Amino acid sequence: MIETLKKARILNANTLKLLAAFFMVIDHFGLIFYPNVLWWRAVGRLSMPLFAFAISEGCRYTRNKTKHFLLLFALGVACQIVYYIFDPVNLYFGILITFSFSILLIYALQFFKEKLFNKDCKVWEKCLSFSPFFLLLVFVNLFCRKFEVDYGFYGVLMPVFASLFDFHRIPAPDKVQKLDCLTLRILCMFIPLLLLTLGYDGELYSIVFYAFLTLPILLLYNGQKGKRNMKYFFYIFYPVHLGLLEGAYIAMYLLQSI
Repeated sequence: MIETLKKARILNANTLKLLAAFFMVIDHFGLIFYPNVLWWRAVGRLSMPLFAFAISEGCRYTRNKTKHFLLLFALGVACQIVYYIFDPVNLYFGILITFSFSILLIYALQFFKEKLFNKDCKVWEKCLSFSPFFLLLVFVNLFCRKFEVDYGFYGVLMPVFASLFDFHRIPAPDKVQKLDCLTLRILCMFIPLLLLTLGYDGELYSIVFYAFLTLPILLLYNGQKGKRNMKYFFYIFYPVHLGLLEGAYIAMYLLQSI
């Protein structure tokens, strides 16, 4: 059974990102051109788990954590400025801010795991190393309660849960390292998604359960990067596709008004 599953894993990280981008385009196309037709948004729900898992994998393998966070956060801030210019009334934080919080929490969790399994660290140092993660968790929770953040607190936790059993480059014992299983990391990510689905009654969140359709897709992931370097794909794709869709909508509106 396990060998059959391994052979079926034919999707690499690049393929997951391209699929996520495709579903996101469908989502935003429907949001802009057909806001009252929910099936566009339903299909778009498939992008979130794919990108969320890609974020966790990025945190797993990146060597420059500061650069990794700052790139996504800077792009998120730039997008927020644009959002505010077009809609200064509603303060809404997009998916880039959601994932920026996720990255911070994952790195704080990695710091704790490094200290926890470091034989040279004293007990009080190991206990204290949990503080950054805990304080960040409290702050993010309060922030998501105060402001409207895309996918909310549970959305932030999706990449974090995918990293719970990530012990890559962590000096953990062999018994603990065995928990670093690709299938387990994928399944853990769907726990916050389940809580998100059960916790909201709004129209948008009523279709979040469609995101569970990505589970069989993710189980086909083989853990490989892919031949082409698509490291900065998401950073470029996100603002460009939004700009093109918004530009097309404005152009269509102007043509209709002539």
